[in-house]
Amino acid sequence: MITKIQAILSLVPNAEVNIREEQIEWLSPSIAPVTDEEINAEIVRLEAEYNAKEYQRLRAKKYPAIADQLDYIYHNGIDAWKEDMIDPVKTKYPKGQ
Repeated sequence: MITKIQAILSLVPNAEVNIREEQIEWLSPSIAPVTDEEINAEIVRLEAEYNAKEYQRLRAKKYPAIADQLDYIYHNGIDAWKEDMIDPVKTKYPKGQ
């Protein structure tokens, strides 16, 4: 779940804020504060972006360690590595799903 502070920092990377009981205190006087509507829209955008990349997180967990992959390439070649180690994970966790 994306928090308000994450959304604010995505919109205004140099912002300094405190959030207490849903009240936002802007500590950076030289930076114009963003509205609640802008923050909520950014939360929705960031959550959609996060969800769209789920396949990447799932793949990363399933790929063998880099050392194991390099050893496999050394002993079996790149084509075998791709066919035996990479393609099955990509097939199981395709982009955009």
